[in-house]
Amino acid sequence: MKKFLLFLLPIFVIAAEKPSVEQLFNVKTVKVKRVTTAFEKSFYGLLKADESLVVDVVPRFGGYVVKLYADTTYTKVSKGQILAKVYSPEVYKAKEEYLNSLNYAKRGSNSNMVESAKLKLELLGIGNEEISAVRNKRKSDPYTLIRSPVSGYIFEKNLVEGSAFKAKSPLFKIVGLNRIWIEAKVSEPDIPALRKAENFFIKTKAVPGSFEASKPLLYPQIDPESALATLRLEVKNPKSRLLPGMFATLYAKSDKKSVLMLPRTAVIRKMGSWYAFKMGEFEGEYEPVEVKVKPIDNRHYAIISGLGEGDEVVNNALFMIDSDAQINGLF
Repeated sequence: MKKFLLFLLPIFVIAAEKPSVEQLFNVKTVKVKRVTTAFEKSFYGLLKADESLVVDVVPRFGGYVVKLYADTTYTKVSKGQILAKVYSPEVYKAKEEYLNSLNYAKRGSNSNMVESAKLKLELLGIGNEEISAVRNKRKSDPYTLIRSPVSGYIFEKNLVEGSAFKAKSPLFKIVGLNRIWIEAKVSEPDIPALRKAENFFIKTKAVPGSFEASKPLLYPQIDPESALATLRLEVKNPKSRLLPGMFATLYAKSDKKSVLMLPRTAVIRKMGSWYAFKMGEFEGEYEPVEVKVKPIDNRHYAIISGLGEGDEVVNNALFMIDSDAQINGLF
């Protein structure tokens, strides 16, 4: 790598003390420093139900509601809890067929008939408890119980006591809240730093304390109108204190890292590469050094290679570009 000197026209110096580089050429220098950095930023978001905890209760048969136990929306239910007692001609007929096959099998008939009749009940969504009751009591109950498949809250209820329903009609929507999502809007410049963040937590005005968030997922699209991306995270919510629709603040942090740093003014891009002007052995001598950098913020670069801690470089690299270095093709 070539070096170059900045020369001053002959001057008369009265003082005995030799002027510094800064005094002679107005070239200010800065040293490469080692600093500890960490990304930390907050974003506004909205809490939403975790889609994996949303379940529709959809019967595979039609019928009539005899007794509605879950008669109010937003009621909390447990897994296996009875939601409704219904009468279904289709299910009752299947129970009778199963009962008849059991009676025939007792007299020595083919047991495959029993398995076939039992399978028909299972395919209709009838639970093992009801099927066992037919087998043990040797009696088919005309009524069928619809139970909650999961624990959660009834967010939707599409029937009332005495109403009829068709097969494949959604009767209830049950939402589990032991885990919840937060969706936060982030700007494009923040995306690279967010990909490196290791720690996330949220806070809301409605619920005191902070809640740890995990499993960040950046949606693979950006809103063209707002130029914002959506970041989604999971939040544990064991006591169901956090509710869908709440506004929350998401805090993203990265672990602290030690890096070499220079101000952005000390580095300049030329022909696809980055350069800094390192102070040479002699006064007024500066050597262009190729470096690899990464942005820390809007004022500083992290120096990946090319310079070491304590190296002194020109703080205004653009000044050097305007000097004889460019004319002489030194870099």
